[in-house]
Amino acid sequence: MTTLTPVATRSQVVAPLNSSAIKSILRKPSTVLGRRSREEDGESSDGLPGSSPAKKRKTVMFNDKLNMIKEFGGKTLDDAKREVKQALEGHVRGDDEDYDGLKEIFAPSPKRTIAVEEEDADAPRPQDLQVYVVALTSHVPLLDRSCSGLIRAVLSCTWLDRDDVFARAYIQLLAALAAKVSFRQQVLSMMVDKFTETRSSTVEVVPGFPPVDSETKKERLHLGLKYLLELYADARPMILDIVAHNFPHTEESKTRHMEYIDHLLRLKADKPDLERDIMELILSRLVKLDVEMTLDLENDDDETTRAVLRQLEASNAKSDDEDDDAMSDADSDDEDEEENDEQTRRIILLKSKLETMDAILDLLFSIYDPVFADPDSPQALSTFEDLLTDFVNVILPHLKSRHTQYLLFKFAMKSNRLMEMFLGTLFNIAFQSTRAPVVKQAAVAYLASFTARGARMQSDQVQLIAQTFLDYIDHYRNTHTSCRGPDIRRYSQYYAYFQGLLYIFCFRWRDLIDRDSVPDTFDWDDPASFLGQELPWMRGLRERLQVNIASKLNPLKCCSPIIVDEFARLSHHLRLIYIYPQIEKNKTIHLSQFFTSSYATGGALRDSGFEFDHENWTHIEACFPFDPFQLPVAKRWLDLDKNYVEWRSIAVLDKHGEGDDSSDEEEDDSDDSDDESDDGMGEIGDASEYESDGEVEVEVEEEEEEGSTEGEDGKIHGSFRKA
Repeated sequence: MTTLTPVATRSQVVAPLNSSAIKSILRKPSTVLGRRSREEDGESSDGLPGSSPAKKRKTVMFNDKLNMIKEFGGKTLDDAKREVKQALEGHVRGDDEDYDGLKEIFAPSPKRTIAVEEEDADAPRPQDLQVYVVALTSHVPLLDRSCSGLIRAVLSCTWLDRDDVFARAYIQLLAALAAKVSFRQQVLSMMVDKFTETRSSTVEVVPGFPPVDSETKKERLHLGLKYLLELYADARPMILDIVAHNFPHTEESKTRHMEYIDHLLRLKADKPDLERDIMELILSRLVKLDVEMTLDLENDDDETTRAVLRQLEASNAKSDDEDDDAMSDADSDDEDEEENDEQTRRIILLKSKLETMDAILDLLFSIYDPVFADPDSPQALSTFEDLLTDFVNVILPHLKSRHTQYLLFKFAMKSNRLMEMFLGTLFNIAFQSTRAPVVKQAAVAYLASFTARGARMQSDQVQLIAQTFLDYIDHYRNTHTSCRGPDIRRYSQYYAYFQGLLYIFCFRWRDLIDRDSVPDTFDWDDPASFLGQELPWMRGLRERLQVNIASKLNPLKCCSPIIVDEFARLSHHLRLIYIYPQIEKNKTIHLSQFFTSSYATGGALRDSGFEFDHENWTHIEACFPFDPFQLPVAKRWLDLDKNYVEWRSIAVLDKHGEGDDSSDEEEDDSDDSDDESDDGMGEIGDASEYESDGEVEVEVEEEEEEGSTEGEDGKIHGSFRKA
């Protein structure tokens, strides 16, 4: 069995000067003669045997092989062992007086504590506990389930706040207890409970011992954990279950979260075989917090969200200590003073969650960033593979996550190889038939968002992904020729790809142009130079979009109106395709006419009463994972100026001013209404046919789209985002 190395071996460790003789826990026979005084028994007034404290001061002796204390404070280990054994044997017989005394030694009762404070000579002092720790270690085999009270007392002992000698002796006792499977879970749970009790703000000074700083307590705790995990192989799954169960709730303070995660990282360092499980646990809880924040902000009104962000920006300027004090747990005294103000409490809670999420993600960036200093090194590739695994298992299934996925975004931008690994993983999931539809749609959203936002994506890569999306929607359309009409439930995968293609176009339309065929007079940094020109678009882009838009699947009806409107505006002025007639026609189509009851389709044994009779339920959600990153502290790692494509809308103003497009669209719609063919192709054509003869004025500006909640306030959710 592995043993702990003592703090001082082959040397003597001096016991505290104020140690007293240990009172036996065994009962003594009464006598009519009474008791002699300590002075008559040859004890000095300070409780140490002998004539003077200097001569009678006892020491702790270690056996180098067994690492066991032989003598402490005047009582030999053999005497203590005899007393402990007699108490345990008496407990088996039903005589619990000595057994109860033993419990009080480890967890003193209030009466005993008062006696110590009053310097009762018969009461055991804090320093005296150590010999009983060693004695009980020798008799652990005598403990069974009937000794649960004693086990609880032992595990509640204050052991981190004493000295190193006591801590090591106590760890030996824990190791002996953990040898019994029935006690192992309790021992490990006690140690994990200490994860949130080692902060300097919660220092507990044990009488007779100097104060112990937070770092020393952490070192002692993890010395014990490492020792137990090395001794018992089956402790590994136990500790993982316990740390997952004890992970702080999302509403608990940032300080509590960070303290707990610090212990998890120490545990990972001590036991590298736990690294993958621990990092996945941290990521999963970060995603949970991320999703909660997204839903909270979506459900709150704009004023509440603005207030939360203002508070977050203000607190970011404060020191960590001030911040933690201001944002302690949700039931703090400050919040109690405002319990009648529901909105204020709500703002405080949301701000606390945002700060916690920001701090955790900032810590993760700091851990991973040094690994990717050389992004093509074997260590970087291996670490990125681990991140991809965590992404697939933890992040991808939660499309409402808004910030955690930026771990992948940042490091994928480090090199083409890492970027291709990320894109390849997404493509594999998107086209994997065994995956759940919701997961495949999430992969498509990630592909579109990464392609649109990744500044290091080259034009050929953007065109390749757009070509793949076109191939998919063409294949899907050709295999669903019997389609009656648009149906978001049945054809959701098709609409996800089509919407992703529109989203890519809105951000990267320059990359979908054949650069080799563009005259040198075009300025790639000036959108004005492209408007009103015949552009050499990527092969097949215009024709394949036309065919799909005019098909019975009618993707413009099912995609998000925000994205459809932006695509219509850009594609019209860039002379790619003119789709306003189809948009107007779609306003007269009610998708509920293509849905049938669950009874009719045989899809349910009973009608749930919920049908898609509201048009808002018939659109693919405009949810793209790499919308702007809003966390103020962790944002410093992203190098957004170099790696991120910001949304900049092109506001087109003709000679009559903004807003004339709508009237032109209505005129074009009426002019073309007589030319519509049966398949609808007459509604869609080359945008150049509808371009105004007037002079076009172009401005590039930051613009908030209708329906987006980003805008001036920097809100966290929405489709097209302000930079």
